[in-house]
Amino acid sequence: MSFAGGLLSVVVAAVFAFTARPNWVPVLISYAIGALLGAAFLEVLPHAIEAAESPEKAAMNVLAGIMLFFVLEKLVLWRHCHDEGCQGHEHHHHGGHGHDHGRSGLLILIGDTFHNFVDGVLIAAAFVESTPLGIVTALAIIAHEIPQEVGDFLILIHSGYSKTRALVFNLLSSLATLVGGILAYVALSHMQALVPVFLALAAASMIYVAVADLIPGLHKRTELRATAQQVLLIAAGIASIVFAHPLAERALG
Repeated sequence: MSFAGGLLSVVVAAVFAFTARPNWVPVLISYAIGALLGAAFLEVLPHAIEAAESPEKAAMNVLAGIMLFFVLEKLVLWRHCHDEGCQGHEHHHHGGHGHDHGRSGLLILIGDTFHNFVDGVLIAAAFVESTPLGIVTALAIIAHEIPQEVGDFLILIHSGYSKTRALVFNLLSSLATLVGGILAYVALSHMQALVPVFLALAAASMIYVAVADLIPGLHKRTELRATAQQVLLIAAGIASIVFAHPLAERALG
């Protein structure tokens, strides 16, 4: 069920993203921003705070995660400048319709891997309680993961990945669900102790990529129609997380 939970959500998201035309991707990035922020603030962060020793400890973990992803992005930038050379500041800005040499995609994959690992731990913990609860938990995780996976897939494509590479990397990231499930089943108490940290890092990656990497690109289009379109699509991304949340809660209830 851990394997199916990770795989199915990625496949459903890939079907949606594969049918999207290339010229839709820059527009749909606004939806991806909404899905990322909705998942971070409405799903992952509340669970990180609940699982942590205190809200302050959870906030510190998220802050440390944001700093970590800032340093990781700097390392990717330095490597890119070393390989290709940077003239002035042109490589430090995100083009409105171009890609960012894989920076956003890499950070999203790292954060998504943490999140998938935690999902595997949660599925294993539910199965330890009872098989029916484990099955329902896996189905609930699939339901609330799909909107976020669609956003992740679009960000990978926007970041310069081909659709095939985006699918392969997303599938590899989804295997963390299986790893988390197996490790948790073997040593559940030790894995549960790491859950607050992994959740905080996952939330940090979503917030950092949305706010630092993607939103600045939207400001390159200042006309009223484009702004209204961006706001509506961000709201749609948040709404998809909001509507998926009660479905998962009812299934687990």
